[in-house]
Amino acid sequence: MKIPLFKIFSDEDDARAVDKVIKRGMYWTSGPQSEEFEKLIAQYIGTKYAVVFNSGTSALHVAILAHNIKEEHEAIVPSFTFIATANALLFARAKPVFADIESKTFGLDPEDVKGKITDKVKAIIPVHYGGSPCLIRELKEIAEDYNLILIEDAAESFGAKIQNKKVGTFGDSAILSFCQNKVITTGDGGAVVTDSREIYERSKLVRSHGRLEDADYFSSWKYMDYVTLGYNYRMSDIMAALGIAQLEKVDKIIQMRRKNAEYMNNKLSTIRNISLPKPFSDHCFHVYQMYTVRVKDGQETRDNLAKYLAEKGISTKVYFHPVHLTHFYKGELNYDCRLPITEEISRQVLTLPMYPSLTMEEMDYIAEEIKAFFSEEVDKK
Repeated sequence: MKIPLFKIFSDEDDARAVDKVIKRGMYWTSGPQSEEFEKLIAQYIGTKYAVVFNSGTSALHVAILAHNIKEEHEAIVPSFTFIATANALLFARAKPVFADIESKTFGLDPEDVKGKITDKVKAIIPVHYGGSPCLIRELKEIAEDYNLILIEDAAESFGAKIQNKKVGTFGDSAILSFCQNKVITTGDGGAVVTDSREIYERSKLVRSHGRLEDADYFSSWKYMDYVTLGYNYRMSDIMAALGIAQLEKVDKIIQMRRKNAEYMNNKLSTIRNISLPKPFSDHCFHVYQMYTVRVKDGQETRDNLAKYLAEKGISTKVYFHPVHLTHFYKGELNYDCRLPITEEISRQVLTLPMYPSLTMEEMDYIAEEIKAFFSEEVDKK
């Protein structure tokens, strides 16, 4: 592809940070960089605690376990998300219940969420889609009214906020992702952030085999007991060092993304066939982890546009196909859901290239080819 869907933003600081840990010759698995990264994440997001993991999926699995969500419980999630949002509940033997989304933020629709609450529901897990805060204040109010746990899936929206309050600080806890296409990246990785000391301690315990650690396991002679079932979900110190270097420039990265998104919005604003990603209110701070447009004519035109752009060397992707319509959920687990807005939006969305180093020339080329495609569509009709 001439223009990929994303490019990782990196510099010499990233290389030096990783090189320093490698040359140290020890503490590659866990060590001082992991602890420092956790402190910096918590400070940036605005929570008391952060625990880092080897992926965002691991972080969500652990957050669910730390909140004691288990076999007899259900949690309300969107179907318009990456499948890990739902699968993490299955890891804990809990049941995902799908609610519909609203069209402003592509996040959970508070009214539909209320209609899905039963005695079995213990939690709501909303997703902040593509860099935009969802209607999290309304969902927080519902969670409080019904005494439900609120876990924010902020994997795609690191740094997004409503007024001066960052996503990840509205719920009882939240998860972040540092996968390669995210706002900042450690290659892969994730974190749980929370103000709860109890959730923090449980998360650390489950992250490393259920081992009760009061010192570094690899350098201490002391026996450390295993007190619960745990997993090997640790983030390596090499990854954490990279995360620290990335976090030091996160505001610059977000500024570049927002500037590019504004430019794209201006270039594409005259095309009536698509709607563009914009904040749902003046108080919403969008970080544009993804730049997703809606093709108003629906799936056939959307798919034709994707094929056309691919032929022109422009990468695109559909984020997301509904989870409840996957073979696993529909065919194996027998889910039968009515989610009309989710299905309609999933037939229309197309994510275009968006990354900090995207040039004006590249954005001009993308816009020109999209305009050319719709001109051809008009001629066909």
